[in-house]
Amino acid sequence: MSSLFRLQLGHELRKLFARKRTYIGFGAFVLVEALVLFLVNLPKPRSHFRRLIEQNGYGFDEYFSGLTLALLMVMWTTFLLGALYLALVAGDVVSKEVEEGTLRMILCRPVSRARIVALKYLACIVYTFVLVLFIGLSALAAGIAYRGFGGLFVFAPMEHIVALHAAWPGLERYLGALALLALSLTSVTSLGLMLSCFNMKPAAATIVTLSVIFLDSIFRNIPYFESLQPWFITTHMGAWLHVFTPFIPWSRLCEDYAYLLALDATFVIVGFAAFQRRDFKA
Repeated sequence: MSSLFRLQLGHELRKLFARKRTYIGFGAFVLVEALVLFLVNLPKPRSHFRRLIEQNGYGFDEYFSGLTLALLMVMWTTFLLGALYLALVAGDVVSKEVEEGTLRMILCRPVSRARIVALKYLACIVYTFVLVLFIGLSALAAGIAYRGFGGLFVFAPMEHIVALHAAWPGLERYLGALALLALSLTSVTSLGLMLSCFNMKPAAATIVTLSVIFLDSIFRNIPYFESLQPWFITTHMGAWLHVFTPFIPWSRLCEDYAYLLALDATFVIVGFAAFQRRDFKA
């Protein structure tokens, strides 16, 4: 990476993180994590988890730990809220500058359109990983502060996963899962960037991105479409949870993420083609 490209990427990151809306997701996740932490410790949810853990022959106090609570907070909040705030940021990244007229000034300089799209996409990718890292670490800190460090109990019915791990191996899997979760959510970022490159308002790009992801998730959860699950984006986005299975299915993970990376590449190429053909002089 050339020094000029790094300088331009730094400028894009400063622009991105200078916007107030960029931080909405961070604040929202702190509030939602606090709410989930409160609700999951109510008597009925607590007794439900006690039954799940004890029927597998393990102690409730050992496995209903901060690590388990952290994973619950991440599982229950990241997909819906993460998609929302990533779509908001990625849907704005090009179309907002077109709307404000700053992109015309940028294009007056000797910089290619391919570089502009690449810089904005990389800035969005950095934001995706920063947001997921913040969510995962803040959930872990809140969970450990509330219940202390202990074993990890995993219950993901959509992925047919029920597993228990000792404290340190569980922590290793949790941190590895955060990296894969960020990679999964990159597909939302890529879709948002593609739509932002088309001739549409920032709000429209955000809404269409969310509509595609949520409709995909809804159809995936309909029992009649179970045979079509490999064709849904959200099926492959959920692959990060397979890190918690007793024996990690590496071949399946590679297949899922190859599908997602190919999809991301397609979104970026289509977005660049649309951006390349746009007339910003009108």
